[in-house]
Amino acid sequence: MAKIGINIATGSLQQAEMIVGIDLGTTNSLVAIIHPETKQPVALREFNTSSLVPSIVHFDEFGNPTVGETARQFLEVDPQHTIFSAKRLMGKSYKDIQENAGYFAYKVIDDNTESLVKVQVGDQFFSPIELSSFILKELKQRAEHILKTPVTKAVITVPAYFNDAQRQATRDAGKLAGLDVMRIVNEPTAASLAYGLGLKADQEATIAVYDLGGGTFDVSILQISNGIFEVLSTNGDTYLGGDDLDRAIMQFWMQAGGITMEDLKQHQTLAQGLRLKAEEAKKHLSSHDRFSTDWNGEVLSITKAEFEGLIAPLIAKTINCCTRALADAKLTADKIDTVVMVGGSTRVPAVKAAVSAFFGKPVNDSVNPDEVVALGAAIQADILAGNNKDFLLLDITPLSLGIETMGGLMDVLVPRNAKIPTSVGRQYTTHVDGQGSMRISVYQGERDLVKDNRKLAEFNLTGIPGMPAGLPKVEVQFLIDADGILIVKAKELRSGVEQSIEVKPQFGLTDAEVEQMLLDSLTNAKQDMVTRALVEARTEGEQILAVTEKFIGKNQAQLTQAELIDTAAAMQALQLALTMEDKNLIQSKIEELNEISRPFAERAMDQAVSGALKGKSI
Repeated sequence: MAKIGINIATGSLQQAEMIVGIDLGTTNSLVAIIHPETKQPVALREFNTSSLVPSIVHFDEFGNPTVGETARQFLEVDPQHTIFSAKRLMGKSYKDIQENAGYFAYKVIDDNTESLVKVQVGDQFFSPIELSSFILKELKQRAEHILKTPVTKAVITVPAYFNDAQRQATRDAGKLAGLDVMRIVNEPTAASLAYGLGLKADQEATIAVYDLGGGTFDVSILQISNGIFEVLSTNGDTYLGGDDLDRAIMQFWMQAGGITMEDLKQHQTLAQGLRLKAEEAKKHLSSHDRFSTDWNGEVLSITKAEFEGLIAPLIAKTINCCTRALADAKLTADKIDTVVMVGGSTRVPAVKAAVSAFFGKPVNDSVNPDEVVALGAAIQADILAGNNKDFLLLDITPLSLGIETMGGLMDVLVPRNAKIPTSVGRQYTTHVDGQGSMRISVYQGERDLVKDNRKLAEFNLTGIPGMPAGLPKVEVQFLIDADGILIVKAKELRSGVEQSIEVKPQFGLTDAEVEQMLLDSLTNAKQDMVTRALVEARTEGEQILAVTEKFIGKNQAQLTQAELIDTAAAMQALQLALTMEDKNLIQSKIEELNEISRPFAERAMDQAVSGALKGKSI
């Protein structure tokens, strides 16, 4: 007999299957659903509280995480153990973020490699996937508490410019939080859905979505046709948002009070206190002409006119992005039918006025800008649950498809529930000098290790020219046609060597088998993630040992006796750590080896550069 969950909070009958919509934001996150009675999207909130959960994770002295408002208070008093803006690190390598590493108050490990970034908290090391999963888990528990029913399925939104790696990282975070991620939806698409755009089959429209959040800005131009959303262009600045408006007020007050950045750096509590006052001023000035407060015995005040003067250059930056987005979409402002406002920072009247003036029409801001993306995700979730029959959903892949990478890991190229037909490509390289061939093994499934998934096909790409490890670039492409036939191609881009294989549709699984594979992936998500993190740490450790050994062999003469002894000891410690089942230990030994080798590696680099430039006039 089928059980029907009853929502104690509203006394209403639950649908048999509840899929929630989640906006996993840089600054705040939230969950929304379609209300069973009104059939309208609503953001979930506890009685008399905000629907927003700050995207902040704090770790106590024992390494236990707390998320949201509770964690926010530690931004001031314990910044090293309080992680904010983890979304900015999703799917990123150290090289991607090194220019902005100073932005983070916590320790982002920077060993200048292509590896995915890690965050160090005490003696623990976390990937952005793990950090985001703590936030998603909090949202899941919050939703279950409010709805009084288990929540296991979700639609999660991401920025339109997120690449394949960032989308996959978001899926992994969901899985780790115990959620079956039904679909990853672009934030501007979700916002448009919340405004009822694209829900009528015959609607044709061109939309601009202006999204100014707490820490990021982006603008997307969307074309809607027959219920299908196409992103024509996207532009923005991942380091521009409400935080910068706050910072402008802070600097205004610092100048007036003769406070320097050095003063604030030495007094983190002071800095956070001033920042919170600035945020308060910004909100107050949206509906008043002046803000004044007492802070540490000083009177801080600012007028609306002064504030608008301070932020004018920041607003101008966003308008420049709008100009570029229109140019990329090959459109002019008068061709935009609707301008949708997203993100709490669009409440600032000067922002609304500037956007309205640029596009030459009033902006759409009737839906709560903080909630609009999550509300749209809930609408998408409702469509996936089959409750909205008027909406067409294209064919999708039942399970994820990917290939085996170093250490027997599954690297997903086509995530489950991806719309087909589709085409995805990703580049790989060799791990051994002179490697002449590469085995491409294709798997289907949701687990992190290929041994737990189903092998579909395998072939060898041979004839790769002998090159040092890391130099060949092999692009693996998955193409799924409208009939569900998968074609896998591998091509070495430098030499043009190519090989391909065809795999039949549906890949021979019954619905029950697909269901079981999904269930297994959720049940084992935590253990799978631990195993994946350990395998990745070992692979990274082995590569660093090999690189260091090679470097010392070439540059031994330039190293002091003490440096050689210290390096040998650090290498030995790392070698020993690789035999243990502890990824945090491996990461800390990698970090120690990096700390020791960084000075002489830089010295050798400087000598090589000065040698190359000798006798050349610059």
